Amino acid sequence: MALAGFVASGRYDAFVAENGRPFDILARIAGFGVERVTISGISRMYEREVLAAAGIDWRASVPFLDVAEVRARLLRVPLIASVSVRKIYPREIVINQVEREPAALWQMNGEISVIAADGTIIDTMRDDRYATLPLVVGDDANTKLGEYLALVAAAGPLADRIRAGTYVSGRRWTLKLDGVDIRLPEVEPGAALARLVELERANRLLEKDIIAVDLRMPDRVVVRLTEEAAAARAEASKKTKKGTAT
Repeated sequence: MALAGFVASGRYDAFVAENGRPFDILARIAGFGVERVTISGISRMYEREVLAAAGIDWRASVPFLDVAEVRARLLRVPLIASVSVRKIYPREIVINQVEREPAALWQMNGEISVIAADGTIIDTMRDDRYATLPLVVGDDANTKLGEYLALVAAAGPLADRIRAGTYVSGRRWTLKLDGVDIRLPEVEPGAALARLVELERANRLLEKDIIAVDLRMPDRVVVRLTEEAAAARAEASKKTKKGTAT
């Protein structure tokens, strides 16, 4: 009755939370506590994240650790593709994991996720460990990652200056290149990029005071000036008209 009351009162759960399960306590006293966890295959995760996901801490014991349960817990982590867990008596647990390879960042509704090459979300952007990955933005941009990476490759000497790609209306891409929006057509965007490469080589177009280059029409290039450049151009036009009138 006393034991039942101890359990029913919630004091047992509090005791376990603070000290571990009774059989784990006995195993630790006998010298079988988990004193070392060896983890291999860590690439993007931190050791503390693996341990937290596995549910292993100082309260655990080697004999009573359920390796199947630990493995199942780890496989629920999107970044982990496969994992094995084994015991080495008297006091060690070995975890061998294979992580999914992050391929890019995907921004949607103000949130940034880390995605694999097939567009699957495998992590969230919590710190700067993923900061160097390519960035795609917009509905379904994650599933079109291959298209975006192909466009970056097609940009040749401009590739390193591309900061992000926005997938627009499920049809075409706008690239962010050194702060300039490069609006590509739905059909043959690679050919449009080749035109931009040639324009930059011949005229240094991207070094001018512009905020957008529209390449959606095959027979022309439309450039949008910065507000300052547009105002200066308008003022110069006024002066030209006045001079002509006099």
